[in-house]
Amino acid sequence: MGLTADRLKASLDALGDIEPAFASAIARIGYPAPRIRDRGYETLVRAVVGQQVSTKAAAAILIKVDAATGGLGDPAKVAATSDEALRAAGLSRQKILYVKSLAEEVLSGRLDFAALPEDDEEAIALLTRAKGIGRWTAEVYLLFAEARTDVWPAGDLAVQVEIGRILGLEERPTEKRVRELAEPWRPYRGAAAIFAWHHRHVVPV
Repeated sequence: MGLTADRLKASLDALGDIEPAFASAIARIGYPAPRIRDRGYETLVRAVVGQQVSTKAAAAILIKVDAATGGLGDPAKVAATSDEALRAAGLSRQKILYVKSLAEEVLSGRLDFAALPEDDEEAIALLTRAKGIGRWTAEVYLLFAEARTDVWPAGDLAVQVEIGRILGLEERPTEKRVRELAEPWRPYRGAAAIFAWHHRHVVPV
């Protein structure tokens, strides 16, 4: 499970001690709610199905795919479902490839959610072996479902924008610059990312 409210608050308080700009921002807008997802295949396959569609559309497709497979959370059932049935449930050919690739990684034993490498980069490399799982999706999974406290999605545009705003920078920092800025924030960079997304929704641009 992801970072609980208490753990997230403690991480942000520690981050505020390191970087006063975070302490000031937290004082202005408060702490974010925790973002917690279940560990395992279903959370990741739901993320794949929801890529590049609206939240409403994704919810409708997920219901249909769950019915078509007899259980979206079971990789064996997903793998056994015909492409035609998945197409009828609303998945594109590309997403069918993606969900079946992820199911195969799990069924083959190459991807074991209960035994992901402790090193974040190694875990990201393992997760992204499945087609359709990019670095950002892997990072968000590790942050929200695995409670990896130092995962840092520096390539996320919203993180770049909001870190620039929180720190009072004149221009949006690049991914490289955001990585450099965050080095002193270890091991609390995951909390920094969650706060950046919170900041984006609370503070008008």
